[in-house]
Amino acid sequence: MFNKIYSHIKSFFVENYKFLIIWAIIIFLFFYELPFVIYTPGGVVNLEERIEVSDGYASEGSLNMSYVSLVKGTLPMILLSYIIPNWDLVKSSEITSDDGSIDELLELEKLYMQSSIDNATILAYKTAGKKVDITREVNNIVYIADEADTDLEIYDELLTADGKSISTVENLREIVESKSAGDTISFTVSRNGKEKKCSAVIYDTEDGLKVGISFLTTYEYDTNPEITVETKSSESGSSGGLMLTLAIYNALIPEDITKGRTVVGTGTISLDGTVGAIDGVKYKILGAIKNDADIFLCPMENYDEAIEVKEEFDLDIEIHGVANFDEALRYLEN
Repeated sequence: MFNKIYSHIKSFFVENYKFLIIWAIIIFLFFYELPFVIYTPGGVVNLEERIEVSDGYASEGSLNMSYVSLVKGTLPMILLSYIIPNWDLVKSSEITSDDGSIDELLELEKLYMQSSIDNATILAYKTAGKKVDITREVNNIVYIADEADTDLEIYDELLTADGKSISTVENLREIVESKSAGDTISFTVSRNGKEKKCSAVIYDTEDGLKVGISFLTTYEYDTNPEITVETKSSESGSSGGLMLTLAIYNALIPEDITKGRTVVGTGTISLDGTVGAIDGVKYKILGAIKNDADIFLCPMENYDEAIEVKEEFDLDIEIHGVANFDEALRYLEN
C-alpha cells in the first residue's frame, strides 16, 4: 500500500516538476518579504462615520483622518516602487527597532491608537462641557532601551515603582532622580493577567539618570452621552488624534464647525490638547487631494514640510498648522 502511494506521488512530481517549480518561484516572489517597506499615498477616513454619540449632532461637511499606506517589501512591490511616482522604498530597520519586525511594530501601533482614542474622547468631552469620568489608568510599557538592565517586558502594565503608584512619567522620573546610578528600582507589573515582581538598574546618561523604559497611558472612563468609536483591524497609530477630537467635539455641540467643508488632517493629541508631530505628511496630503479636501490641518512642526509638498505638486488646498486643539478649533470656527 505504501509503495503504491509513494509511486503515485513520485510519478506526479516527475510529470509536473516544471509546473511545480514555476509555482514555487511565483509564491516566493509574491510572498517572501525582503527587509524593505514602501510608503505610498494613502487616503482618508471620514471619522463622523466611525463615531456614534447618543443624541449627537450631524454636520454638513466632514472631518477626516488622513493616513499613509504601507506596503510590505516583496520583490514585485519593490520593482513597482521604481516605476510608480510617490512610491518610496525604505529599509525596514529605519522604522523598527533592530530586533523588531513590521508586524511587531503594527501591533505596538495599535496600542498607540487606543491611547489616541482615549485622549481624544476625554479632551473633546471636557472641551464641550460634557461628562467624562476617568475610572482607571493603564500604564503600558512600550519601549525598553538596549542598555537597560531590567527584566521588564514590552506590554507589561506598570502598577508600582518602589511601592508607589505611577500615573505619569514625571512620577517615575522623581523616583529615579531620588536615587543614584547603580541603584535598583523594584517594580510591580501585570503580565498576561498576573502580577509579577521585576526590577531595573538606574544608569547615568548625558540627559541624567535613567532606567531605560517608557510607557503609554490608556484609560477606562464613563461618558454622558455615551459614545462608540469604531476601528478596523488594519488601522493603527496615533496620528489621527487631532481629527478624532474635532469629530467627537463636533458631534457633541449644536454648532457645525465644518461649515460644509471637507476637512482633512493629521496630528497626535495629548490630554492637555497639545498636537504632536507625525511622519509621512507628504503621503497624507496626496491622499487628501485624492479625496477633494478643502482644508488640511497638520501639526505646526510639520507645517513647513506640508507647504513644500503643496508647492512641489502645485496642490489646490488650504494648509494650516496648529500647535494645540484650541488653535484648530478656533481656525475652523472662524
